[in-house]
Amino acid sequence: MAQHQINLIGRSGYSEQPVQAGNIHYRRLADLPDTVPVFPLSGALLLPGGRLPLNVFEPRYLQMIDRAMASERIVGMIQPAFDGASRSDGEPEIVNVGCLGRLTSLSETGDGRYLVALQGICRFRVAEELAVKTPFRQCRISPFVADLEEDRSGADVDRAALLHAFRSYLEANDLEADWRSVSRADNAMLVNALSMMAPYGPAEKQALLEAPDLKTRADTLVALTEMALARDDDEFGSSLQ
Repeated sequence: MAQHQINLIGRSGYSEQPVQAGNIHYRRLADLPDTVPVFPLSGALLLPGGRLPLNVFEPRYLQMIDRAMASERIVGMIQPAFDGASRSDGEPEIVNVGCLGRLTSLSETGDGRYLVALQGICRFRVAEELAVKTPFRQCRISPFVADLEEDRSGADVDRAALLHAFRSYLEANDLEADWRSVSRADNAMLVNALSMMAPYGPAEKQALLEAPDLKTRADTLVALTEMALARDDDEFGSSLQ
């Protein structure tokens, strides 16, 4: 069976400067907009400092990218509600917490699509979804300003448990990692990169996003991985009976 390698830095694109996105530093609330276009996308996880590539093809989101590029270059990534609830116009309701990202690169494909990259700035809470005439949705937000500061809980992360869970996941799925890049990664880079790479469902991704600090996110990621591995073992055992 062919093996696939995971390069921690390359796959996650996680930056060591969580308050800088592209050429811009974000240090305080005044540096952030209070209204942003939002991109509801199930299973997509952007974290502060992370880099999320997107293939944009729907006309309304192409317009959203054009508008963002012409202004502050900021888009809010957010997930649709998990219960499948819809608004009166048929659009899905959205969860309460997302992450702001700055558009740091854009390329045109020649067939009408954009390939873009967002670099995470900080999380936000939806204060109000606005009634707008644009084809894309917009929200008034309350940013998590604390995300612009250093998360000192990184020193409390159980790095050994995190790496053990990561290694077990790789072995169970016949994957390899660039362990040189893993060893160079600090705890913040490691936790957030692995969270963005994790192949879990929308609810689990949201739990990782909403974790109050880095240590809690690391503990959540370890727990999710251990549950996934235990479930796979149970399924394998059942198939043998």
